[in-house]
Amino acid sequence: MNIMQIAKHMFAGRRLTYKHFSAETLRLIEETIHDSELQHRGEIVVAIEAGLPMRALLECRSPRERAIEVFSRLRVWDTEDNAGVLIYLLLVEGRIEIVADRGVSNLVGEKYWRDVCRTIEDSLRIGEGKNAVLNGINLVSAYLKKHFPRETPAKDAGLPDEPVIL
Repeated sequence: MNIMQIAKHMFAGRRLTYKHFSAETLRLIEETIHDSELQHRGEIVVAIEAGLPMRALLECRSPRERAIEVFSRLRVWDTEDNAGVLIYLLLVEGRIEIVADRGVSNLVGEKYWRDVCRTIEDSLRIGEGKNAVLNGINLVSAYLKKHFPRETPAKDAGLPDEPVIL
């Protein structure tokens, strides 16, 4: 990573996050996740990060490596059916990473997740942050409904429905 890229990450503050995602949009994302999880046994977590933290930059971590770290830190893996899915947005690079727990990743190929990421990234590029994330949640949810349908009333896995701003 060159000095200009490092500077972009260092100076990408929460202002960048709220430029793309208003309080109303964040609430809508939370409601969409909540409504989605009433229909399947999976857990969807959205994490939004303006830029990589200094330590990740110094260690030359990729957005994928950071997403895996966030997946672990937020305990997205800690679900009954191993059906947690993290949608990670790195705004300064316009990158999306999806990390799925083993119960989900054993059933879906990487191509599906790449296609979902590409769909979200394309919408982000044209300034459609709200629609980008909502479409991503709906695509992940459709997959979870197919493979992890809800048969009993929803139990809360304790994972947040509201987007996590890092």
